[in-house]
Amino acid sequence: MTTSRMLVNLTGRGLSAIVLSLVMLGTSMTANADEADAKRLLKAMSDYLAAQQAIAFDYDAVLEVVTKEEQILALASSGSVALNRPDKILATRSSGFADVELSFDGKTLTLLGQNLNLYAQEDVPGSIDNLVDTLRKHNRPLPAADLLLTDPYEALMQDVVDVKDLGSGVIGGVECDYLAFRAKEVDWQIWIAQGDRPYPCRYVIRSTFMDGAPQYSIQVRDWKAGDEVAATDFTFTPPAEAKKVDLKNLEGTDELPEHFQLGEAQ
Repeated sequence: MTTSRMLVNLTGRGLSAIVLSLVMLGTSMTANADEADAKRLLKAMSDYLAAQQAIAFDYDAVLEVVTKEEQILALASSGSVALNRPDKILATRSSGFADVELSFDGKTLTLLGQNLNLYAQEDVPGSIDNLVDTLRKHNRPLPAADLLLTDPYEALMQDVVDVKDLGSGVIGGVECDYLAFRAKEVDWQIWIAQGDRPYPCRYVIRSTFMDGAPQYSIQVRDWKAGDEVAATDFTFTPPAEAKKVDLKNLEGTDELPEHFQLGEAQ
């Protein structure tokens, strides 16, 4: 699964502790565990997303990391996504250490470090699906990349071994169908807006093969589709005095701050 690659173990320096409260559930669950219904709801969301020529939304994301002392830290960011199928996307991500814009016009991928006035480009002809694969190779995933593909259902259901329909929940004031899935290396959950626009409101992926079981979550707000989406220019124009560098040298734009040192996955 694309976003699961964002879950990492690391060593942090000079960071405050974050206290997480966990509620442990027993194996007996009273919620509806209708597997067929959960798959139907997920497929309906996938079909809805795939049918939209244009999509735009804002998001808030949290990436958890685990230190060698087994402390879980949460890196928060916010941004926006505008997409025109089959081959155009503009995405931003702002955090306390990076301000990044990604643009793709069907031919060229551009990553701009807005706080650094540096940018990098790479020829990536083809669809958004091809772009997602290319970014994965560079370890620079798109936010909610699994949900932006031509067939989200196929990508999401890969290696899934357990499915649960857990009823409903409310995200950002929107009543949602709440589904939970277990795959070989991750557990993931999704909240899907009820009604005739079944868009994803919240998506959470939790690693089950790393110590500390870190997770990545993204919450969607201000969802727009079709005619609601404002016209977007996906052509990149370099800012004044911006310097072009090789993609491998575009530092300060990753998901992790530079003062974090990557360790080995457990």
